[in-house]
Amino acid sequence: MSNYQETKIAADGLHYKSKEGGSIFKDSSNGMTISCYKCGLHKPRSMGIFKMLINQRMFMCGDCMPAKSA
Repeated sequence: MSNYQETKIAADGLHYKSKEGGSIFKDSSNGMTISCYKCGLHKPRSMGIFKMLINQRMFMCGDCMPAKSA
């Protein structure tokens, strides 16, 4: 027996009965996260730095930063 349920459009035009509201980027609306210009992933601002790139401040996460030479 499968768990497949056929999608039906309700009389009010909705495809679903209920849906959790909000965005998948829950913290990004208040500036807590920002996307890295190198990897494109959303990371907390505290986990990276801003660099000047073509006269514009761009965020780079800690995972994309080059290793410091000794």
